[in-house]
Amino acid sequence: MTALQQATEVVDPVPGAQAPHLPGQPDLVQLLTPEGERVEHPEYSIDVSDDELRAVYRDLALVRRWDVEATALQRQGELGIWASLLGQEAAQVGAGRAMEAGDMAFPTYREHGVAWTRGVDPLHVISLFRGVDMGGWDPIAAGLNLYTVVIGAQCLHATGYAMALQRDGAEHAALAFLGDGATSQGEVNEAMIWAAAFSAPVVFFCQNNQYAISVPIERQSRVPLYQRAAGFGFPGVRVDGNDVLAVLAVTRAALAAAREGQGPTFIEAFTYRMGAHTTSDDPTRYRLGGELEQWKLRDPIARLKAYLSRSGIADAAFFDGVDAEGDELAARIRKGTVEMPAPAGTEIFDSVYAEQTPELARQRAEFVAYHEGFEEAGE
Repeated sequence: MTALQQATEVVDPVPGAQAPHLPGQPDLVQLLTPEGERVEHPEYSIDVSDDELRAVYRDLALVRRWDVEATALQRQGELGIWASLLGQEAAQVGAGRAMEAGDMAFPTYREHGVAWTRGVDPLHVISLFRGVDMGGWDPIAAGLNLYTVVIGAQCLHATGYAMALQRDGAEHAALAFLGDGATSQGEVNEAMIWAAAFSAPVVFFCQNNQYAISVPIERQSRVPLYQRAAGFGFPGVRVDGNDVLAVLAVTRAALAAAREGQGPTFIEAFTYRMGAHTTSDDPTRYRLGGELEQWKLRDPIARLKAYLSRSGIADAAFFDGVDAEGDELAARIRKGTVEMPAPAGTEIFDSVYAEQTPELARQRAEFVAYHEGFEEAGE
C-alpha cells in the first residue's frame, strides 16, 4: 500500500447493519429502513399510493429476474459479457421513476433498471451484450440514451444535452448515471465544471456501490463523494441507495430543481454491488464474504416486501403473481436471446449518417463485392 493509500484509508468502510452510513459521516436520506419500517425525513418526503408501491415492487422484482436470467445466459455462452445490477435495483428503479416525459437519462452499461422504467424491452438491451447491435431502442422515444461503455463520457453528453435544453427553453432535465470509480475520471469533473458554470439542468446520479471494479471507495476519495459537489458550486446529497422510496424522493426533487432553473445536483446513492463487476470479474479476489452477508441484510427488494406485507398493502397472492410474471419474463428473455438473428454485415453502413454519403456507398459496395468473392469461390 502506498503512502497516499494509507492516508486515505477509512476505518471500517462497510456500515453496520443498523446504521447504513460511514462512521463519522452524516446519515443517509432514508424513508424505509432495512427492516421495512417507514420513517420521515425533515427535507424529503414522498406521497405514493398503494398501487404505486405495488408497481415499484414489481419493477424491482422483475428487473432482478431479468438480471439473473441474463447472467445465466452469459455463463452458457449466449452473451459475450453481462454487467449485473444485483443489489442496485432500488437506486435505478427509484431514479428512473423520478423522471418525467421529456427528461433524458444518460446511462453507463449497468442501468438495466432505468431502462426498464423507461419502457425499453429487455431484449433491446441484451442485443448489445450479445453483439447484435449497439442497443435496439430509440433513445428519443424512450428518454434513455444508448449505453455508454467509455467511463464518464455520458456525463459530458448529459451536460451538453442539458445546455441544449436550456437554450431551447425546454422545461426538462438530463439525468447522468455514473459509478463511484467514474468520479476519478477527468470527463466527469469537466462535465460538472461546465454544468456549474452554465447552471445546466442536469442531475449527476452516482451509484456508489463501494468498488470501482476492485478498488474500494476508501482508496478513491478522502471525503464522501457527495461532498465534492460543493467544490463545483452546486448541492450534493447522499441517499440510501437501497431505499427505493428515498431515491425516488431525492431524485424527483433534484430533477424538479433542475427544470426550474436552479442548476445541477450531485446525488450519491450509497449502495452495494452484490455480484461481480461484470461476468469477467471475480469479486472474491478483493472482498470478503462477510461483507456481502452484511449487505444482504439491506437487500432493497426484501425491505420493500417487508413493508408491503406488514402494512397490508400486498398479500401472498400478489407476491406469487409477481414471481410467476418473473418466470414468464425470464422464459421470454431466454427464447428471444437464443433466437436473436445475427445482423447482416452491411448493417454497419446503415446508421452512420442520416443520409448515406457517396464515400460510404462506395465502401458498402466494396464490402459486398469482397464477401461475394468468397461465395463464388465456394468458401
